[in-house]
Amino acid sequence: MQSTTAICPSLFNATSAQDGILSRMRLPAGLITFKQCEVVAKLTNQFGNGEIQITNRANLQIRTSQALSFDTLLDLQDYRLASSEASTDGLRNIMASPTAGIDPRALINTIPLVKQWNFYLANHPELEILSNKFSVCFDGGETISVSDRPNDICFKAVEINGAIYFSLYLGIGDRGDSPSAVGRLIYSKQNLEVLAALTEVYRDYTEQKLNQTNSCTRPPRLRELIRAWGVEHYLLLVEQKLGYALRRSSLELLSQESGTRVAYKHLGIHAQSQSGLAYIGVVIPLGRLTALQFQGLGDLASQYGGGALRLTPWQNILITDIVEAQVEQLTREIKGLGISVSTNHPYAAIAACSGYKGCKAAFTDTQADAKKVAAHLENCIKLDLPINIHFSGCDKSCAQHHPSDIALVGIQGKEKKSPEAYRVYVGDGNTNFGKELYTECAAQDIPNLIAQLLKTYQNQRRDFTQTFREFVNQQS
Repeated sequence: MQSTTAICPSLFNATSAQDGILSRMRLPAGLITFKQCEVVAKLTNQFGNGEIQITNRANLQIRTSQALSFDTLLDLQDYRLASSEASTDGLRNIMASPTAGIDPRALINTIPLVKQWNFYLANHPELEILSNKFSVCFDGGETISVSDRPNDICFKAVEINGAIYFSLYLGIGDRGDSPSAVGRLIYSKQNLEVLAALTEVYRDYTEQKLNQTNSCTRPPRLRELIRAWGVEHYLLLVEQKLGYALRRSSLELLSQESGTRVAYKHLGIHAQSQSGLAYIGVVIPLGRLTALQFQGLGDLASQYGGGALRLTPWQNILITDIVEAQVEQLTREIKGLGISVSTNHPYAAIAACSGYKGCKAAFTDTQADAKKVAAHLENCIKLDLPINIHFSGCDKSCAQHHPSDIALVGIQGKEKKSPEAYRVYVGDGNTNFGKELYTECAAQDIPNLIAQLLKTYQNQRRDFTQTFREFVNQQS
C-alpha cells in the first residue's frame, strides 16, 4: 500500500493534500509514451478526480481519493511509470530540454545521458539516503534552455575548438537560484562517471551527517555540503574518487556559453533538426488536463508523431516527429480537444500553485484567480508576446522559482469584504518576485489590473521588440 506521509511526494510515498492524496510520477526528461498516457488516464479516472497536472520539473501529478494499492504500484512499475526501485523513486526528476535531440541548435543529444543516469539511480539503492530534492540537469545547448532551472548539478554543453564539453554547474545559492559555473570542463564521454563521483561524495557526506546526529530529521541538501566544505574541497574529493583531475576552464571559455534563449519559444510549430519533420508546442492551461485530453494528445502523438509526448518545465507539452505535410491537420485535431497551440494565448505563460484548495500555506485560490485572469485577457486584449504571470498563494513560490514578468503573491486581505488579496510585483527589483507595484490588491480586482498593465505596455513600449520586463524596468 502506498505511504502518504511524504513532504516531497512520489508514487511510493505520496502526500495527503487538502484536495486528496497527491502522487507524483518521475518522467526522466519529461518523456511519456502514448501507452503510458493511456495508463495514467485510466488510473486518474478510476481512482482520482479525472485531472492530470504537469509540474515545473516535467513530472506528472495526480490526486486520488485513496492510497494506491500495492498491485497498482507494481503495474506502474511494469509500464515504467515508476522506478524499479522504490527507494530511489522519490529523488527529483532528471531534467533536460524538451527539445533535446530535435533542436537544430543543440550541440549534443542529452536524452541518452538522462536514460543512463536514471538507470544508474535504479541500480544504486544506497542513494536512497540522499535528500529527495537532489536534482540533476543536462543542457545540450538547445534554443530551449533548462540550465537556469534550480538544480543541484547541471551539465551544460559548450563547444571549444570544435570539441564538445560539458561545463559543470552547481547549486551553491539559495532556494530557487540557478546553478553557477564552477570552472570545470568535462569531456562528454566522462560525463556519467563524473556525475557518479559527485553523487558518491555527496552520499558519503550525507551518511556522515546522519550518523553524527543520530536523530537527524532530514538528509542535508547538496548546497549544505558545498557551504560547509567549499566548492574546491568538494571537487578535490570528487577528483580523488575519479583518479584524475577535471579540466579547468577560463573565463574566456565560459563566456562562449552565453547566448539568448527564450523560454516560451517552444510553443507553436517549429522545424526539427531532422529534415521534413516538425514539432508542435501545445499550451496547457496552468499545466492541467482532463484525463480525456491527456489520452487524446497521446493518441495524436501515436497517429501523427513519434508516439510520445514531451512535458516541459513550463507545464506545456510537445508533440514531436510530425511529417510537415500533416502539421495542419494535427493542429486542427489538437484544437478539437479544447487546447491551443498559439504562443499568444494568455495561458501560454501563466503559472499558478495549487492555492488554498491544495495547500495549507496558501492564502488565496490561485488556480481560480489565474483562470479568471486568462479568461478576461482573452476577451479584452490580443497579446503578441508571451507574458509570464505567476500566481503564488504565499511567499514560498513553489510553482515557479525564477523571476516572472508579473508576480502575484497571496496575502491575508485587510478588508472584510475582500479577505483574499495579492501583493503585486513587476519586472526586476530588490526581491525575488521583482519590484513591488502594489502592497495589496483584492483578488477580484486582479483581472482588470493585469489587463491595464498589459495595455499600457503595448501602447507605450519603444517598439515591438521591447519585452514587458524591459519596459517596466525602465519606468521610474
